[in-house]
Amino acid sequence: MPPDHLPDIRLLAHQGGWDEIGLVAVPVAVIAALLWVADRRARRLSRRPKDDA
Repeated sequence: MPPDHLPDIRLLAHQGGWDEIGLVAVPVAVIAALLWVADRRARRLSRRPKDDA
């Protein structure tokens, strides 16, 4: 059976460098998002009134 019915996966291989950029940019974006969420949470927790009971 010829592989003509499958999508051309070769499109993902070395098309001007965008795939390599994605391999770096996606993890960096995920780490940046996690740091942003952690910073928001830390700022919110520091604003809470402290119970001195």
